Amino acid sequence: MNRTEMEMSGPSVSRHSRTVKRKRWGGLRQQWKLLGLFEIDQQHEFYSLTCMMKEGLFAAVQNTIDNPLPDELCEDDYKFEVTQIHKDFRMETYAGPVFASLRRSLGMTEKRYQQSLSSEGSYLQFISNSKSKADFFLTNDKRFFLKTQSKREVRFLLTNLRNYMEHLQKYPHSLLVKFLGVHRIKIAHQRMKYFIVMQSVFYPDDRITARYDIKGCEVSRWTAPAPEGSQIIVVLKDLNFEGQFIQLDQQRPWLLRQVEIDTAFLQTLNVLDYSLLLAHQPLHQDELSQTHSFATLIMRTKKSVNATSSPTHAASPTVPGVVAEEDSTLLSAELNCAATQCHTTEMHSGNGGTDSTSLEGDQIEQPSRMGTESADLQEFQAQNRRLLPNFKNPLHVIDGSEHRYFIGIIDIFTVYGFKKRLEHWWKRLRYPQQAFSTVSPPAYCHRLCQWVQDHTK
Repeated sequence: MNRTEMEMSGPSVSRHSRTVKRKRWGGLRQQWKLLGLFEIDQQHEFYSLTCMMKEGLFAAVQNTIDNPLPDELCEDDYKFEVTQIHKDFRMETYAGPVFASLRRSLGMTEKRYQQSLSSEGSYLQFISNSKSKADFFLTNDKRFFLKTQSKREVRFLLTNLRNYMEHLQKYPHSLLVKFLGVHRIKIAHQRMKYFIVMQSVFYPDDRITARYDIKGCEVSRWTAPAPEGSQIIVVLKDLNFEGQFIQLDQQRPWLLRQVEIDTAFLQTLNVLDYSLLLAHQPLHQDELSQTHSFATLIMRTKKSVNATSSPTHAASPTVPGVVAEEDSTLLSAELNCAATQCHTTEMHSGNGGTDSTSLEGDQIEQPSRMGTESADLQEFQAQNRRLLPNFKNPLHVIDGSEHRYFIGIIDIFTVYGFKKRLEHWWKRLRYPQQAFSTVSPPAYCHRLCQWVQDHTK
């Protein structure tokens, strides 16, 4: 090539490079446009389906309301199935009494649950960068996720439901996602759809600044962040979190222990590829203060979960700010009228250790003297400082020194069977000396625990 050709080829190559970069950037922009939350209006492809889900769920919960739960669950409750016929579809509900019992243990009333699932507000579709083929929907208040599942996954959950319930009863502050219902909907001339209802780990999400899906490995564990200033919700991954820490101070030992307990349980189920969901938001100035009265703490708690507007048109955040003095006074009056209410306790683990995270009771104990209030407050702060101290564990929330963290373990349906073993050996050849997700359940359990240990302070 002579000099003239080289001079001509230089700008040409440069233009080609810029064109390629523009195409790649355009492709990323298109992907970003598809991520996030979308209101399912009448023009949406899932509008008809979600309307039927609402109608079916309303009737299913009403059936639970009309048939009070027994004091204790029996074997038949785990096998219980109810089919309800509607105009254009039928809905089947599996193990209804069991899930209703779990909802009750979390402090949820059936009426409130029904209202959230079947409110007039449209469901929201959540589209993420996950490889899952499932469809994700959120209730309008963002409190509950509805996720389509395969028949195999539903069968796995129902088969292990008793073990799951026993685990949550033994460890009320388990990080495992709370499954609140399993259903199947059959629409004429369409394939049946199985779906589960579960509590959203990221609730309330109004001020969350970053979300992560953690598996404790490195292969395919980085995702492009959303453009700066964008409202698009992107769930980041392990490599995006590098250089950061979950700063919990005195709460760190509790988190390490609970992750060990929960992953050990999942190991007994022979599962892998589950994720630790993580999000964070800064604490308000009043939440950083150590001079709150116990009453003020509870008032802030109450305000935080009483959303007054649709999340798609929210005028003000539902996460609390500074508590007005009159609100604190009002709550103090409530406390003075309440009898034998909320108390903090320690739960003992099965192996003789102490799980200092349990904050049991549905109500609030009235402190009789300032000394009692101070002792309650100190114990409350010394333990796992959750957003709702007067319930067992209705939210996946832990307060650190400067940030509020939302933490939960999801996607617990992947069994380490023959196909996953083959995938493990193929990835060992494909990614030598690299950490990938498909490993044995004991190795997966150990690795995730190690990740949490390495990334907490």
